[in-house]
Amino acid sequence: MIARQVFYEGRVQGVGFRFMVKQIARGYEVVGWVRNLDDGRVELQCGGEREEVEDFLKAIAESELKAHIKGVAAVPIALLAGVRGFEIVR
Repeated sequence: MIARQVFYEGRVQGVGFRFMVKQIARGYEVVGWVRNLDDGRVELQCGGEREEVEDFLKAIAESELKAHIKGVAAVPIALLAGVRGFEIVR
């Protein structure tokens, strides 16, 4: 099991980014959340089996969202305790 924190930069707010990420998450065995940040970035935290997390993040990068993403920074984090499902948070 692994967990990642990912920050997306670019035109990632006001374009349905969080909704699309949640839709993509439905196809993977991952838990976590996605939210807008005040500085214009989007933050994602997700966890699961290594292959599922990596495939989920790759699916985001290869989706129609790629046109809006100008930068991605991902770092390993501690497993997400008590998190079930994948949600949009504020």
